[in-house]
Amino acid sequence: MAQVFLIGLGAGAASALLFASIVSGSPIAILLFYLAALPVMLAAIAWSHTAGLIAVAVGALSLAGVLNYWVALVYLASVAGPAYLLAYMSMLGRETAPASANNAPEMEWYPVGRLIIWAGLIAFALVTVVILQFGTSLEQYQKEIRSTFERALKLQARIPADQPLKLPGIQNPEQFLNALVAIMPAAAAVLSMLTSIINLWLAARVARVSGRLRRPWPNLNEVALPMSAAILLGAALVISFLSGMPGFIAAILVAVLAVAYAMAGFSTLHAITLNARARTWILAGAWTSVILLGWPLVFVAILGIADSAFDLRGKQAAKKPPFPPLSRN
Repeated sequence: MAQVFLIGLGAGAASALLFASIVSGSPIAILLFYLAALPVMLAAIAWSHTAGLIAVAVGALSLAGVLNYWVALVYLASVAGPAYLLAYMSMLGRETAPASANNAPEMEWYPVGRLIIWAGLIAFALVTVVILQFGTSLEQYQKEIRSTFERALKLQARIPADQPLKLPGIQNPEQFLNALVAIMPAAAAVLSMLTSIINLWLAARVARVSGRLRRPWPNLNEVALPMSAAILLGAALVISFLSGMPGFIAAILVAVLAVAYAMAGFSTLHAITLNARARTWILAGAWTSVILLGWPLVFVAILGIADSAFDLRGKQAAKKPPFPPLSRN
């Protein structure tokens, strides 16, 4: 128990330090800020959920003591709490067959696809709460957030508050602000989701390398989303066509779930091309086009949805030729 407490203490202190580094404003501080969830996840995965809880408490209390309670609350809600929840769920498992004299018990572990959905839903909930702080109507939110962005850009460009906004390389700053207001919430939700998933992957890898990962490493070619995700995506897509705040918030959920399905789509693509002669070229082309252009991610997400609906991976596996009979000679 003493070791668990010390691990939680160290992880909480490290997480709080990484979170507070954003105050400096340097580029490296931004990277460190995005890694603030990693120590909490590592403590919960490599040691125990108790170590993770201690890390959450220590991190929040440290920030409350050094900075203020508001910062500690933001840290708890946006970083430490979600980090602990995802790490805890990743280590959930149940016995499917009892242990025998020669074999350990067979376990069924929490699916990776559900972890991806949870990461997306948590990010969506956090962004929604922030949006509602600016106003419950879409017009009020857009006015408030636009004013906030304009003040921040003027401050960065050292433009007086009573002067019009001018940005280098941008001919129409007003259009730029409008696009920023429309795109930023969905982009923030997707970024938060991806940050959580990357931190979870890093924590699990470190635990695996150190021999402390209790669950087997999942086959990333088998990542699939539950059917409930497709139902939620369909409902969010319908609601996104509504006017006002409901449609705006639903569009954020559509973006988050689309990225989740894109992850499942890449998993499907890796699986169904296992025996393809041009597999390297297919995967390289898919990844390169998504990284450079962005919009092909839509087709990857559609592939993930199609696999969820029609079991493309199962049909591809069924097409594999049977093994030749063993020779009796």
